[in-house]
Amino acid sequence: MATPSTANRPTPERIFNALNAYQQTEALKTAIELDVFTAIGAGANTAAALAAKTGAAEKGLRVLCDYMTIQGFLTKDQGKYALTQESAIFLDRKSPACVGSMTGFLGGKELRGNFDSLTQAVRKGGSVSSGGDNTKPNDDFWVAFARSMAPLTVPSSEFIAGLLRAEEGQPTKVLDIAAGHGMYGITIARKNPKAQVVALDWPAVLEVAQENAKKFGVAGRYSVRPGSALETDLGSGYDYVLLTNIFHHFDMPTCEKLMRRVQSALKPGGQAITLEFVPNEDRVTPPTAAAFSLIMLADTDAGDAYTFSEYEKMFRNAGFAKSTMHPVPDMPQQVIVSERSA
Repeated sequence: MATPSTANRPTPERIFNALNAYQQTEALKTAIELDVFTAIGAGANTAAALAAKTGAAEKGLRVLCDYMTIQGFLTKDQGKYALTQESAIFLDRKSPACVGSMTGFLGGKELRGNFDSLTQAVRKGGSVSSGGDNTKPNDDFWVAFARSMAPLTVPSSEFIAGLLRAEEGQPTKVLDIAAGHGMYGITIARKNPKAQVVALDWPAVLEVAQENAKKFGVAGRYSVRPGSALETDLGSGYDYVLLTNIFHHFDMPTCEKLMRRVQSALKPGGQAITLEFVPNEDRVTPPTAAAFSLIMLADTDAGDAYTFSEYEKMFRNAGFAKSTMHPVPDMPQQVIVSERSA
């Protein structure tokens, strides 16, 4: 009689690993804070060399780098560590695509603290945090976002600029709602010398966007409107309104309210450009976009990751007859283009 393969037997390993998953977060955050990936990229490829480079203990670095190897962020051969291709591109500070600054936001105490209260959030159906109402300013939180998350926007901002044919150089007026770091509007202005960009966000956050506009040489064509996207006068006559990662913070009626304001701000034939995590209709695929709903449950009073059919309905109710969806290459997000009727 054949013995069942042990490979097919249920084990508690997935449960064990899930309950310990916070350790991977803290280890990666520590490696970024100690600049381990940059040091290895520069040739400090042993625990002793890393200790000399970073000032941390040799044993601590050996244990940390072994763990990073186990998790797939490093390789190890005969006691020497090396960066994986992924780590070399995204975690070595000398790489132009480095996203290590994200630890300043994603590794922050407020986000992690919200997940400490996830049981209560599930019972309530929304965040139990005092910062869950995103209709009100939260300067510390959103300034940290603006200063930390800009590097992650490169693929999506370049993609949006391409969709809008920014390089053709046509006179263009753009409103960037909840601009944050400002990189979506700034990228359009950088590629189109005839683009005028208006950024809307809380006053303290707009200071970061203005710093970036100056850094990238577009400050002369970059103006700001401080305040709430749901209350502040948006202006009018825009060719494009950018709505990047904002709708997931709110319930559907609030999303519709915002989109009606956008519809009024666009000129006839103008387009609303939405960037979002959009799960499939089953709400469990693809994994990153679908899992974003849990983040919103923990972090917001009423936010969610909406499906394309839900966006179509909200935008149609706000007066947009047609919306099309465009996947961002190499990113777990989608761009939705919605055109105002002429």
